Amino acid sequence: MTQQQRPSALAYGRFLRSWLNDPLAVGALAPSGRSLARCLAREFAPGHRVVELGPGTGIVTREILARGVQPSDLVLVERCAGFADHLEQEHPALTVLRGDATEPQQGLVALRGTVDFVVSGLPLVLFSREQKLRLLTECFGLLREGGALLQFTYGGRCPVAKRDLERQGLVAKCIGFIALNMPPAFIYRIARAGAAA
Repeated sequence: MTQQQRPSALAYGRFLRSWLNDPLAVGALAPSGRSLARCLAREFAPGHRVVELGPGTGIVTREILARGVQPSDLVLVERCAGFADHLEQEHPALTVLRGDATEPQQGLVALRGTVDFVVSGLPLVLFSREQKLRLLTECFGLLREGGALLQFTYGGRCPVAKRDLERQGLVAKCIGFIALNMPPAFIYRIARAGAAA
């Protein structure tokens, strides 16, 4: 693992400070692990356009880039100022938008209907139903036909209720279980019905 791929002690310090300041926004006791990041990154290839929500310390970001996604094709949306500062320092070529992913982001307007994947590490199990529905609306407004939302979670089921998915014409499929992550994580692929792989 190169120094560029390894989360720094400074990044872990930022994670801990962010968690202490707002544990419900961070939603985990430790940053996502490399096993989870690699499992997510298997979905990506050069030419894909990706929006990452809640990138935190950037471990998933690094793996997305390592799969050949160009910096110009990757946009990060981060609410926590400490994480956003860290991401801008580590990845100056990336666009880092500061804000709440459940609300419309002006910096994403030009991408509507063109994104291949939205990756979310947001703690949806802690979100209200209304917040989840707003997030789905925002994500699927960005995604092209055939695009998908990749949501990782630490619960054993999809964090969006099946009835809410069905009402929006969406289906969820578990595509990964990462036992080595701390805590163990599940990855769900949420896509328009008929487009889920």
